[in-house]
Amino acid sequence: MFVRRQSPSDGDPRVLDVRRAEAALMEHYARLVRLVYVTLPRSPGRHRRVLAAHGLVQRALPRRGPALPGRRRADDSRDAAPDAYGALRTSVLRAAMAQDARPGPLPRPWGRWAGRPALPAVWGLRVFPQSGGAEELLLDRALAQADWPVRAAVALLVLEKLSADEAAAVLGETGVTEPGEALLAGRRLIDESGPRTSDTTSGTGAAVASAGSGPTSVADSSGTPVSALLAPEFDPCLLHARPTDLLRRRHRVRTAVTVVLLTACVGATSLSLAGDSGVPVESGRAGTSSKATDAALLRHTPAGVWADTARVDFTAWPARGARTGDRALLERALRAWSDPSWRGRRSQEAGAASTGSGRAPRLLFADDVDGRAVVVLHDDLTTVRYSEPLRGDGAPELVSALTDGADVTTAAAVIVSRTPESVRMLLAPWIAEAGTRDLLAPDTPARQVSRSDSGLTEPLPVPSADGDCGAWPVVQLRSSSRIVEKHAFLLTDLGGISPVHLTYMPPQPGTRPRPPREATGPDALRGWARTACRLDGMRGRGVRAVNHWVFAQQDLPERAGRATWVCARADTWRGPGRVEYLFLGPDTKPARSAGVRENTAECSRFGQHVLADVGWRAPSGSSYLLAAGSRSVGGIKASGPLRAEADGRYLAVRAPRNTDAEVVGQLPERAEVRAP
Repeated sequence: MFVRRQSPSDGDPRVLDVRRAEAALMEHYARLVRLVYVTLPRSPGRHRRVLAAHGLVQRALPRRGPALPGRRRADDSRDAAPDAYGALRTSVLRAAMAQDARPGPLPRPWGRWAGRPALPAVWGLRVFPQSGGAEELLLDRALAQADWPVRAAVALLVLEKLSADEAAAVLGETGVTEPGEALLAGRRLIDESGPRTSDTTSGTGAAVASAGSGPTSVADSSGTPVSALLAPEFDPCLLHARPTDLLRRRHRVRTAVTVVLLTACVGATSLSLAGDSGVPVESGRAGTSSKATDAALLRHTPAGVWADTARVDFTAWPARGARTGDRALLERALRAWSDPSWRGRRSQEAGAASTGSGRAPRLLFADDVDGRAVVVLHDDLTTVRYSEPLRGDGAPELVSALTDGADVTTAAAVIVSRTPESVRMLLAPWIAEAGTRDLLAPDTPARQVSRSDSGLTEPLPVPSADGDCGAWPVVQLRSSSRIVEKHAFLLTDLGGISPVHLTYMPPQPGTRPRPPREATGPDALRGWARTACRLDGMRGRGVRAVNHWVFAQQDLPERAGRATWVCARADTWRGPGRVEYLFLGPDTKPARSAGVRENTAECSRFGQHVLADVGWRAPSGSSYLLAAGSRSVGGIKASGPLRAEADGRYLAVRAPRNTDAEVVGQLPERAEVRAP
């Protein structure tokens, strides 16, 4: 029997027959499974998440005791038994929240007795919803980074079409202590990750605006819900199926038996030696070092995993190359990585460890490249490249780089060989097309790049490191449609193991900038053509991505044309960012620097209020102080040797050359932003 808790608007509790609850479960099964699937954590992959969602819903009916409360809505015509459905919804949400609170991944589909699987169980197949487009990918990434109450709030607002008050009530019944904060964060997530259109009355922004007031649901004025979360990408009842690694099944059984036998033999030998010598077996540094250099313990990712996981990064790379079975080479690479006393050339990029933690890393690549044997390893936080000469003189070399939190773009390539003029890249298995182009020639199309079966490219030109900026070669890649449809992006070499991801943000309406987009469109390429040479100052800093944000466009005095203000933000793998403000005049000359700031959140989603100033000389010869701010700036004031004020986000005033003025912008609620 289901007993709903008493609330001020309900009067006495109502008792519902369990058969009505069973009927509601069968009628709304797909709806409940999708609700749970959206709220579950992303880390175990889509296969495990699909099975967990179905399992939690199938076990939603309690065997005994009162049911969970379900709020009755007088205007709800979708549910045959609204009270029963509300109780089931609260029950499955509580179960999903409990799974999110568990340490580690989702449990495997096994019951409490060993050898007995709990339903549903899938043997020999991996099941997953079909891959979505760019909007679905962005939304899924945002949900993966959000807390469980935020994911639940998004699901209730979008999938269940509840009003803000109804969603808050369900969250409270589920056990969320701050449902109001969860709803605010959920609206913000939908607004930032949903579909973008030029029509201000449709899309996610309008949907969220309507969800924030009264009983209106998350929909635009025509009643159309947010489309991304309703796509097949988030439907665990519409599935694709692929086999698991057929060839490895028998190998794994044989390997497991061999390991058990060897472990028993080694243990017996160790006990015998300890008994003979009277000295206990030591389990200190020597034992750890031996384990860390054992090539048999290297982790290998099966081929094809990248197309069946929500974590598309270095952990999805299979081991490739002709020498992945060369145990001697692999153990020399492991020894160089794990032994601090190893004698060879060792270097690490900013923030990276110099030696391993002792845990067996993952093998990504092993082969001969340009006269050296190369091994690439990954230990979840760090990517390591070991190389040694094939013949003649030369020392082995080990380079490590921090790559924690890589994604489909920043884990798309690793540089395995370098000369002063070129590099060879190892491309991720999800890369469908590869080309190279000159960033300073935006109208010249990309040239196709050839690559081997293992993903190794031909020698690719790189930007000159001696300060000569006659060209700036970049790599243009496109990921497979099995990941995201037509997702092309740019990478450039700044001297590290991982190339740097380049993005672009054009001038945008509204006060809140949208997320960066890929820098492959015509406007993005023309914008980067005038700022690319500034990338040279970011070498050796452990840069992960650089974004080109056009935060203002200003009409110049004396009708001299229009200037563009850009904030080039470099995000590092360690977290701190570096920004350089750039001024682009109406001519075609390269950008001028308007100031640099280190270790700052400016020009990111956590620092959207910016201001910059620069001295400018008009064609008439007159000198001006120019300043521009982002859309939230409501006034600008200059002080010091020069005193001037302007309403709005632009300032242009005559000033002697090289005037050192302090420029401050006024923000809402009396806050301020200062130019660098």
